[in-house]
Amino acid sequence: MKKAILVAIVSAMTLGVNAGDWGKAPVGKAPIEDCVDIGGQISVGYMTDYYFKGVQMAEDSVLADVNYTFDGLAVPVTVGATYINGIHFFVFDELALYANAAVGTFFGFDTVLGYAYHLYPEMGNEGNSFGEFKLDVRRSLGFADLILGTSYMHGAHHDSSDNTGWYHHAGLERGFGLTDNIDLVLAAGVGYLDGHIDLDDAGTLAGDQGYNGWNHYYVRASLPIALNCRATLTPYVEYHHRGSGFDHDEFNGQDVEDSNVSAGVSVSVTF
Repeated sequence: MKKAILVAIVSAMTLGVNAGDWGKAPVGKAPIEDCVDIGGQISVGYMTDYYFKGVQMAEDSVLADVNYTFDGLAVPVTVGATYINGIHFFVFDELALYANAAVGTFFGFDTVLGYAYHLYPEMGNEGNSFGEFKLDVRRSLGFADLILGTSYMHGAHHDSSDNTGWYHHAGLERGFGLTDNIDLVLAAGVGYLDGHIDLDDAGTLAGDQGYNGWNHYYVRASLPIALNCRATLTPYVEYHHRGSGFDHDEFNGQDVEDSNVSAGVSVSVTF
């Protein structure tokens, strides 16, 4: 009897050494990484005002974005889709399909090349879609990051032979760490629009004949809050003023304000 008890005790000790505690991984096995990302991101949000290239397109808008970054290519390439629906101001929605390539650093500027195709399903896609080639660069100046970009938009409107335009923007951005998981990001910039983009029922982005001009100025403060290793909540507030180059007092029958304070919030989750 004593021998049987001794054998049972030794067997239990051996089991404990080999398998660890019940319900746990064996001793020596690497822990599971809960926050390993495979390159994807999903975001949803709300905006009191939606601006496209400095033009107020809608009020009270909701958005959703999903994208995936391929890191195994010659350069990282991100492909995705953004959908925005304006629930006030007028019937408006926008679907943008995009691809961006982080092509490297040149003369100290981190450089991204991209292309986006914009569609407007609720207004009928025929004659309302257009493409956009983009170049964005960013460089740290020490006190802030300098952000520069240019876009060439080429339209597909059925009755316009000159449905093209350039948009250029420049801005500064500076982030401040408030706590371990909360940052304050301040940004300001200007936009310059040169050309003509007709969105049919939505109106004309650059005036009936097109123009060259500074079309907007902005100041923005955002507060990214890391909820955990995957999710970030970002509220923001922005002051927007249209420049002298934008000559529309109305857009699709609605008054366009010279200046406006808007706000919004988004949640992004990586996977």
